[in-house]
Amino acid sequence: MQFDAPFISDPMPVEPQWIDYNDHLNMAYYNVLMDRGVDQLWDLLGFGIDYRTRTGCTTFSAEYHMRYMRELNLGDQVRVSFQLIDHTEKSFHFYQELRHIDGWLSARGEGLGLHVDQSGDNPRVAPMPPAILSGFQALKAAHAPMPRPETTGKAIAIRR
Repeated sequence: MQFDAPFISDPMPVEPQWIDYNDHLNMAYYNVLMDRGVDQLWDLLGFGIDYRTRTGCTTFSAEYHMRYMRELNLGDQVRVSFQLIDHTEKSFHFYQELRHIDGWLSARGEGLGLHVDQSGDNPRVAPMPPAILSGFQALKAAHAPMPRPETTGKAIAIRR
């Protein structure tokens, strides 16, 4: 498997129902766009909705931190990047950027995802099967030469 470093999604529009009373993209939909960008990568890894239907396994978000840099407006087109920072057989740490099609940075996010088996009565964190794990290994190898983003691992705090 060959991967770009970082992975870049196809362009996506800011949709009308996502605009809030401040006349810009509501904060919740930044997460939607980041998630849709990841869905494109999951499809390449064989980790999409077909995977869940076939195996009963999927991914859950354990933690996600968003930093808003510049507002988006109705009709703006954006792309989402994904950089794999690290992974185990059950979890993955990643960094994303949401960029306007013109290139400027709108938001950045950092997350921790889990591979979850939902096939039984209680969902549980479970190891990825070898085919999916090898995709993560190829993705990590492709992203290894990239510098670790400065903002990863930072705590939220008021600056004095």
